[in-house]
Amino acid sequence: MREPAAAPLAITMGDPAGIGGEVLVQAWRAGALAAPFFAIDDPERLTALGAEVVEIGEPEDALSLPLGRLAVLRESLSAPAQPGAPDPANAGAVIRSIKRAVGFALKGRAGAVVTLPINKKALKDGAAFAYPGHTEFLAALSGAPLPVMMLAAPGLRTVPVTIHIPLSEAPKQLNARLIEETGAILAAALISDFAIARPRIAVAGLNPHAGEGGAMGGEDAALIAPAVAALRARGVEAFGPLPADTMFHAAARARYDAALCMYHDQALIPVKMLDFARGVNVTLGLPFIRTSPDHGTAYDIAGTGRADPASLIEAVNMAAGMAARRAA
Repeated sequence: MREPAAAPLAITMGDPAGIGGEVLVQAWRAGALAAPFFAIDDPERLTALGAEVVEIGEPEDALSLPLGRLAVLRESLSAPAQPGAPDPANAGAVIRSIKRAVGFALKGRAGAVVTLPINKKALKDGAAFAYPGHTEFLAALSGAPLPVMMLAAPGLRTVPVTIHIPLSEAPKQLNARLIEETGAILAAALISDFAIARPRIAVAGLNPHAGEGGAMGGEDAALIAPAVAALRARGVEAFGPLPADTMFHAAARARYDAALCMYHDQALIPVKMLDFARGVNVTLGLPFIRTSPDHGTAYDIAGTGRADPASLIEAVNMAAGMAARRAA
């Protein structure tokens, strides 16, 4: 049964050489997507992947589409897509697809943006793409001051405070204010987008054993503990810093709604270990909803028919649920 949505969801092209188009067509053919949507893509590319495409002129056309057709707003490729072989010539089309989706979302003409995986090097080589990833690009397009990456799978949500930077830089970028503001954005999103009235947030330490009283590093006491106290003063049910090696077993996960982590892999590894196939990347702190499959372009299996659409299905259905809750 489809979730109600004020507007159809916009699904971006992703890297044409990766598995994004394949998993989109598989998910569409399975009838597993819980809301009306349209793809901003090359219609000929999706037709070649097995979709029965209807080219539309406006996002709203997707709401009245005949059953069994995939709505596509044209964004033509400059070069034929070759599975597993990214072509910088197509970088412009990939970037325009994202920009158009964001534009529709900001105007309320798309209920959410669901992005398919991109290859940052191909975008840099073909269009001087200057961003570490989707998260930072979407923030720049929308003017969001602090984009927050959340990874979600059944049974676990995690947020890294620092994102796409070398591990050696993470302790240098951490500060109590950043941790506090990231936690506040997470708490607000859990309330508005996930209908959790009083979110419980577990905060991970940076060092082994959360610093063990300063014996293994001072950041936990100097930066993280004050941030936790500040969140609690704001009415957020946060607790920590906690040793990260004991936070993610089943009994520990039952005590919180999301984990606030200090760096990229501390947040991503537990989600991917728990349920790699159904992980979703959500960007919080934007003026619109954005989700994405929590996997990459997977060039090694592109074109082989082995790609699993489960993560995209979860991403679309999560976006639909978030949009419905905001509308309500």
